[in-house]
Amino acid sequence: MWTSRLLRRLRNNFQLSIITLMGLFGVVGITPYAVYRLVTGNYLVGFADTFIVVSTMLAVLHAWRTGDTVKPGIFLAIVFSAGSTLIAINLGVNGLFWIYPLILFNFFMVSPGKALVATILVLISLVGYSQLTPGTVFESDYQMISFLVTGMMASALTFVFAYRTNSQRDQLQQLAILDPLTGARNRRSMNDELRIAASLHRRHGNTYGVLIMDLDHFKRINDNYGHQAGDQVLVDFVALIKRSSRKENRLFRFGGEEFLLLLPNTTFADLLAAAEQLQLQIAQHLRGPGGPVTMSIGGALMRADEHWEDMLQRADERLYQAKNAGRNCIVIDEGTATASPLPTP
Repeated sequence: MWTSRLLRRLRNNFQLSIITLMGLFGVVGITPYAVYRLVTGNYLVGFADTFIVVSTMLAVLHAWRTGDTVKPGIFLAIVFSAGSTLIAINLGVNGLFWIYPLILFNFFMVSPGKALVATILVLISLVGYSQLTPGTVFESDYQMISFLVTGMMASALTFVFAYRTNSQRDQLQQLAILDPLTGARNRRSMNDELRIAASLHRRHGNTYGVLIMDLDHFKRINDNYGHQAGDQVLVDFVALIKRSSRKENRLFRFGGEEFLLLLPNTTFADLLAAAEQLQLQIAQHLRGPGGPVTMSIGGALMRADEHWEDMLQRADERLYQAKNAGRNCIVIDEGTATASPLPTP
């Protein structure tokens, strides 16, 4: 059902859920005031409330249609900040109560730094206007100072909370996609990236290739020198592959000592050249407790008429061909080019 799809999208996109929730609160909370003020003749504030409500609905709709939550968040923070300032100036003390939910709203909509800047600008605008026209916003200087102190305290506390929450969420997102030992992306992230690559290949013709790399005789390292030594070899391997690959390539831990490298904008010749270069780097620079470590590689290019898992299976089959050929070999699908084993340094 469409409701289940909407709920799934909200669960999978934190910022979209926040924009939707804050937008709902804004529409439900402000609409009655907009109607009341228009009916009672307070047209300036009524139109400001109406503009905020309409802008909120349009921004939320844009976020849902495009998936872009950054621009709608900034837009809503600007609209709510300007609208709340205008309302506070027009209504005086009664309008100041809207500044406190505005502070919370901004810290949910945009980054903590942008939200803090927006809050400071609102406070400066209110104080500046009150100094130009005494008695319009604040009834006394004491009231103005009290409002500034409480407003800044609320902003500072909210900033700390939002900053810490964002940092923890970023850490959780990293833990969700990274292998904790090597720092390479994990299997879950690999599936997502391959699914996206397949979609881009079908829609726009973007070319992709994959290399599945397996460290030769890795079990001997664990058996002879212990798992700590084996773990260090894996860490060194990932660091070496990352240094030797293009920045746009994505490295994933496929399982155990197997790793997958996703290469965008790649032809068969590019894929074979990349495999040969990586194999050479590993053979020359990767060392374990027992000496040099080599790897076998299987590769495949993405086809337009197949599922991404089929490409993965083809690359995996080529890997086993490379291992059966004596290891330290390369076998790439689509032409089945095999490189001769490199001499062990």
